[in-house]
Amino acid sequence: MKKILITGALGQIGSELTRALRGKYGVENVIATSNVADDSSTIPNEGPFELLDVLDYQHFLAIAQKYQVDTLVHLAALLSAVAEAKPQLAWKVNMEGTLNALEVAREMGLLFFTPSSIGAFGPSTPKDLTPQVTIQRPTTMYGVNKVAGELLCDYYHERFGVDTRGVRFPGLISYLTPPGGGTTDYAIEICYEAVNQGRYECPLSADTRLDMMYMPDAIQAIIDLLEADGAKLIHRNAFNISSMSFTPAEIAAEIKDIYPQFEMTYKVNPLLQKIADSWPNSLDPTCAKEEWGFDYEYDLRGMLTDMFAHIPHEEAQVAKSKVLI
Repeated sequence: MKKILITGALGQIGSELTRALRGKYGVENVIATSNVADDSSTIPNEGPFELLDVLDYQHFLAIAQKYQVDTLVHLAALLSAVAEAKPQLAWKVNMEGTLNALEVAREMGLLFFTPSSIGAFGPSTPKDLTPQVTIQRPTTMYGVNKVAGELLCDYYHERFGVDTRGVRFPGLISYLTPPGGGTTDYAIEICYEAVNQGRYECPLSADTRLDMMYMPDAIQAIIDLLEADGAKLIHRNAFNISSMSFTPAEIAAEIKDIYPQFEMTYKVNPLLQKIADSWPNSLDPTCAKEEWGFDYEYDLRGMLTDMFAHIPHEEAQVAKSKVLI
């Protein structure tokens, strides 16, 4: 039975992963942490919860020791759009936080997971079916952080024997949590706006193709990798995973097939567009499939069907994150 500490547990991935892991391993065996007390989240009241600034190494280590965890899932980070607006803060949070998390894992001999991203690639990376091992020259602070994080995890595995694992996530889509400052967040917003407003103004150009994944598939991928046989992992810290790739025009067409009155307009955000243009169109997940059996359930239509079955029909737009720019 695993005993798991999660940083960033109130975020987009963290909130859903915390509940999934508690359902699988037991509420008391999953310790959620966050640097803020979010009154809108019920996670702090659903099981063990601690306030934690991941930049405070001693407190970080003390919490891990208090609960005698054997697994650390490190999710706390600033996302792409926020990181580009605040690059110095992003370096501090994303890099020092990851280094502290790895040190806690080294000190306690923990299984360690942290996600990377399609943001780890850049304009010179092959765009279609991006290989597992290829050139990585990102042009954003978020991307630089992710590449450095992948290398740090490799180093801690090779130098100290830490069982480090990770995936490169595409854009993640969920109906449960609001956007958190990511370039691909439009794919969440468009669904809420389609249900409640019948129209959406997209911040990316119509032909901007990006890899995406529905959150249930992302959560299952994390669980599967945590449970995988470490002896079979070769690319352990940055597995490409992917389930669908589409443009704003393509998702709009699918939505219009479900809601014929839906209308899409475009007002391109130059910062977001520049970030999106530097990323791959699609990733090749062959290594993840071969080394630990990665698979997915939802394609674009299946995701939209499930999203629309859960989004409340209210006269209000999707809540925008305070940090989304």
